Amino acid sequence: MEVLEKSFEAPIERYFAPTPDEQDVIALMLANIRAASTRREYQKDLRKFFVAMTGIEPNVDSVLEFLHLNEKRAVAVVLKYRAKLFAAGLKEATVNRRLSSIKSLVKFARKLGVCSYSLEVVELEKVKAYRDTTGVDAQTMGAVVQLIDRSTVQGKRDYALLRLLWENLLRRNEVSQLNIKDFDPHESRLRILGKGQGTNDEWVKLSAATINAICDWLQVQSNITVSSPLFISLDNRSRGHRLTGDGIRKIVVNYFGEADVKKLMSPHRIRHSSITTLLEVTQGDVRKTQKASRHAKLDVLIVYDDNRKKGQSEMTNLLADLIGD
Repeated sequence: MEVLEKSFEAPIERYFAPTPDEQDVIALMLANIRAASTRREYQKDLRKFFVAMTGIEPNVDSVLEFLHLNEKRAVAVVLKYRAKLFAAGLKEATVNRRLSSIKSLVKFARKLGVCSYSLEVVELEKVKAYRDTTGVDAQTMGAVVQLIDRSTVQGKRDYALLRLLWENLLRRNEVSQLNIKDFDPHESRLRILGKGQGTNDEWVKLSAATINAICDWLQVQSNITVSSPLFISLDNRSRGHRLTGDGIRKIVVNYFGEADVKKLMSPHRIRHSSITTLLEVTQGDVRKTQKASRHAKLDVLIVYDDNRKKGQSEMTNLLADLIGD
C-alpha cells in the first residue's frame, strides 16, 4: 500500500518531462521528416521566412512567438510575407513551396499543442504542374549510351548507370541509395527505396542487358561487401564513396554535352524521356506506363500523354485551316 501511495505522489513528468530540444519546434518537425532532401528544403524555406519577417536567424523564442500569435495576426504575417515574395519576382511554384513549409510548421505545432490557430485560409497559388515533360527520343538516348567507353572502369559504371536511368525510370536519389545487396541478378531484379516512402522498398525487374552491365561494373571493383554502395565515385577527391545525386546529375550532363544535345538534360529529364517514349510505343497506355514509372497518381501520366499528343496545337491548326490565310 505504501509503495502504491508513493507512486501516486511521484511527479507526473518524472520520465516524460520535456527536454530543451522539444522547445525547438522546427528541429523537432524536421526530425520527423524522413526524406533528407525534403528536410533540407523545409529548413531553408523556414529560415528565409523568419529572416524576412524578423531580421534575424530563427531561434526558439522567435519561432514560439510566431506560433503563439492569434489567428488573425498570424494570417496577416504570412500574407505580408507572400506579398514580399511576389514583389521580389518569385514564381508561383516557389511561393507555394515557401508557404507550404510555413503551413506545415503550424500544423505540426498544433499537434504539439504549442499553436492554437490554423493557416487554412491562406490559399496557395494555382499553378500548372509538369508543363514541360519533354526529353529526348530513344534514338538520341541510344547515341549517348554508345559514346561511353566500356573498356574503362568509369565507362563500365556509367554504362550501367545510364541504362538504369533509362530502362527503369529511376530517380537520381533512388540510384544513389542503392547497395550491392539490392541487386539480385539471379531473379533479374533490383530493390529500390521509392520517393518519400521511408524504409519501404520495392523490387523492379531488370533487362538482361542491364544485368550484364551491372555485373561487368562489379567485377572491376575490389574490397566490396553486400552493404557497399552499388555506384561509387571515381574522382580523386571522393573515390570509393557513394555516388551522390549531384554526382549522377553531372555524369548525365557531361555525356549529353559530348553528344551535342542542345536540351539541358538531367536524370529526371531521362525519366521524362522514358515515360514519353513508353506512351509513344504503347499508343498511350497510361496504366502500364504508371506501373513502370511508379507514379502514385494516374493524372500525372495523363498530363504526359496530353503533352505527347500536342492536342492543343493540333486543334489550333485545325481551326486556323477552317478560315484560311
